[in-house]
Amino acid sequence: MLSVPTLWTVFIINFLALGVIWAYVLRSYPKLAAARFWTGSAAAAVFGAILAMLRQHFDALLPLLLGGVLMVFAVCLAAMGVAQFYGRPIGWRHTLLTTGLTGAGLLLFTYVYDDMPMRMATYSLGLVLPLVVMLRVLWLSRREGQLNPGARLAGGLILLAIVVCAIRPVSIWFGASASASQPGAVAPFAILGLMFLSMSINFGFLLMAVDRLRNEVADLALIDDLTGVANRRHLMQRLSEECARSERSGKPFSLLVIDLDGFKAINDSRGHAAGDACLQHFTLMAQTRLRPGDMLARAGGDEFAIVLPSASLREAAMIARRVLQICREDAEACIGADIPISVSIGVAQWTAEVGAYPDILIAHADHALYAAKNEGKNRYAAHSSAPSVAPEIDDMTVLKVPAPDMASRSAAGD
Repeated sequence: MLSVPTLWTVFIINFLALGVIWAYVLRSYPKLAAARFWTGSAAAAVFGAILAMLRQHFDALLPLLLGGVLMVFAVCLAAMGVAQFYGRPIGWRHTLLTTGLTGAGLLLFTYVYDDMPMRMATYSLGLVLPLVVMLRVLWLSRREGQLNPGARLAGGLILLAIVVCAIRPVSIWFGASASASQPGAVAPFAILGLMFLSMSINFGFLLMAVDRLRNEVADLALIDDLTGVANRRHLMQRLSEECARSERSGKPFSLLVIDLDGFKAINDSRGHAAGDACLQHFTLMAQTRLRPGDMLARAGGDEFAIVLPSASLREAAMIARRVLQICREDAEACIGADIPISVSIGVAQWTAEVGAYPDILIAHADHALYAAKNEGKNRYAAHSSAPSVAPEIDDMTVLKVPAPDMASRSAAGD
């Protein structure tokens, strides 16, 4: 026959180790807020098991009841951790309500109405409720495409834990022994099953955390450290995706290539810190003029690019004018040691000639950029392989681009 004290001892050792692991994860990755709840869950489970063990040394049920309440609290904390992990609303009200009602039910069916089946049903219900909450969060995340292999493992094991929690009260209702020391008792097997499942569920949580951290590292590899926008690697990935999409659908998209005018002079005269500040300031200004879904990227040095999904050359030219306008307005407002920023922009649209090769589209936008710089900078020019750009605007001058393969328009300030 399985020894209940031995099982509780193993339970305590396992959850102590688990608590140490989660505490180390929390210390190493403090932004993983869910680890706080999972660390607390492991600690509550340890103290609950210690109290349950005291039942073997004291002829009273109170330590066992308090241990059961702490176990329910531990599962509630684990559920809060899952909700926190997936960005769901979390609150202590449900946790305290579930824990408090479980404790009240255990006391009621121990000291007011001594009813073992009802006591066991109350405890099992207290465990099942937060498990169901966890399962619901994982199911909703699955529908949103956020579920990873660790979450699927945890979800399957949580379902098994719910079944195990239901087996013990049902078996008692059908005449199984409620005492852990009597032959045919289900308590040792229930403890063993829940211990295995709880450890395995936490292993699933660890896999979820590892997958999240790995994705964050991958995201960092696609972000420019200085400006916080996409880097060249991310830009090329996005352009490849947009080219493939346009090739399938035949619908164009556009690209802006932007160069800060006189940036080398700023670095030479004001220092690299001033140059970095200019790059950051331009990034903030440009982002205010983009549509949802547009992507601003730093291609390198003082060169930026903006990917405009589903935008024609005409629409791209309008966005280029908006970026130029905010830079001009900001330059006019400069006083004292402020550094005015001006930019030149090349505009190009995807065509069948580009196909699935983003380098061709970049070359088209670069040609337009060079044309804008040759015409005096602080303006935009559009590549000729697409329809006309936009009608003239009173405060802009339309220029012909003097390039053999270009017949674009360029807009400049007065």
